[in-house]
Amino acid sequence: MGRLLFFALIAVLAFWVIRSYRRALKKRDEEAHRESSSLEGEDMVRCTHCGVHLPRSESITSEGKFFCSEEHRRLHLQP
Repeated sequence: MGRLLFFALIAVLAFWVIRSYRRALKKRDEEAHRESSSLEGEDMVRCTHCGVHLPRSESITSEGKFFCSEEHRRLHLQP
């Protein structure tokens, strides 16, 4: 009976160690994926009128210059 309990305990410990190892690997892979995806970003541009930085996709472009709003584009290009 003692041997049976001993081997059951060994099996439970082995199961626990393997499960912990697999969880650690999964967590490390998720962190690596999160870091790599955060490095892939969008170019930031600066508003010519006020100097605010914003993503290129949200900016307004006129005459090769970037603006944060239509109002700033209009104000900057007024004579």
